[in-house]
Amino acid sequence: MPHLTIEYSSNLATAITPAVLRTLNHALLGTGQFEEADIKSRALAFDCVAIGTTDSPRGFMAARLAMLSGRSSEIKRDVANVLLEALGSLITASGLELQISVEIVDIDRDSYAKTFTV
Repeated sequence: MPHLTIEYSSNLATAITPAVLRTLNHALLGTGQFEEADIKSRALAFDCVAIGTTDSPRGFMAARLAMLSGRSSEIKRDVANVLLEALGSLITASGLELQISVEIVDIDRDSYAKTFTV
């Protein structure tokens, strides 16, 4: 844990690559809330999007971080801000009005199950 899922419009000037995801993983590790090998990230680009009601050049990036429940609202806000800052520094809008958001979602600790295999 955690699981980071990024959905974004494919019209961004910066592609979301494994290197970008690893940079975000490093930012999450730096919060002190997670173990290195537990951080998992993935990204999904969307070609068909509508943002607002005009044809203005716009793009979006919506990050959802699911982590085990039990952390305070302050910790969640701090983690969200770290992730928002990291995303903002990595992504180039290139003439687009770009909206970046971060959502923190709790996973119920009591019902979460996980296993390791080698």
